[in-house]
Amino acid sequence: MTPARNYLSIGEVLALLLEEFPDVTISKIRFLESQGLIEPERTASGYRKFSQPEVDRLKFILREQRENYLPLKVIRNRLDGDTSDGMLRNDEITAPRGIGHIPAPRGNSHPAGIGGMRQTKSSPAISLVKPATIDSGSTPSSYNRREIIQAASINEKTLAELERYGILRSRRVGETDLYDEIDLEILIVCAKFISLGIDARHLKAWRLAANQEVSLFETRIVPLMRQRNPAARQEALGMFAELINQGGQLRAALIAAQARDHIEPR
Repeated sequence: MTPARNYLSIGEVLALLLEEFPDVTISKIRFLESQGLIEPERTASGYRKFSQPEVDRLKFILREQRENYLPLKVIRNRLDGDTSDGMLRNDEITAPRGIGHIPAPRGNSHPAGIGGMRQTKSSPAISLVKPATIDSGSTPSSYNRREIIQAASINEKTLAELERYGILRSRRVGETDLYDEIDLEILIVCAKFISLGIDARHLKAWRLAANQEVSLFETRIVPLMRQRNPAARQEALGMFAELINQGGQLRAALIAAQARDHIEPR
C-alpha cells in the first residue's frame, strides 16, 4: 500500500487557498518564495513540497496583505524576525506597529470625524494587566540597562542573551536603552525559566506564539480602527483589551489541560 503524502504540491496549495483568496495565483506563490517569505522543500525531481506549517505561513502572508496592506518586509518581521541561526535582525527594525499607531481618519467628509479625532486624543490607552510580581507603587515606569538588571536580579549576560533571541527589545532614547515594567516582568519570568533549566533560545517559542496571537487580534481590530466613525475606534480599543484578556485565559486553560495527565493520578 502506498503511504500517504505528508505534503502538498503547489497546485494543491492553490486549490486550497482559492476559496479564501480568489485572486491568488501560482505566480503569486512563486513570487513570495522568491522573496524568501516561504521556503517549500523540493522533491528529487525539483517539484515544490508544501508542509502544513508552510501553508499556514502562506495564509498569514496573504491575510496581512489583504486586510492590513502591509509591505512584505513588515510581514516578514511579523512572521519571525529571526535570521537563520535564530538571531534578531538589527537592520529589520521598521516603523512602530500596532493599532496605537494607526492614524485617526481625517474628518473632511463627515462632521463627526473632526470631533472623533479630538475624542480619540483624550481616550485612555488600553490597560494591560499589571504584572503580579511588580509593585507599581514603588517602582519607576522606566529603567535604564543597569537599573533593570538590578531590578530583575539578573546579570548582563542574561539580558544580552534574551535580547539576542528577541525575547525583549529596549527603546533607544538618545544613547540610553530604556525598558518598562512589562520588560521587567519578562526578565523576571525568563530568569526563573532559566533557573529551572530552560535555555533562553527555547523561550523564543513564547515570543513567536505571542506575535501570532496579537497578529490574529489585529486582523479583527485594524478594520475598525480605519473607519471614519470615531465610535468604531473606541469599540476597537475595548475589543482589543477583551481579546487580550480572553487570550490569556484560554492559554492558561489549555496549558492546564495539557498538564492534567502529568499531574492527576491515573
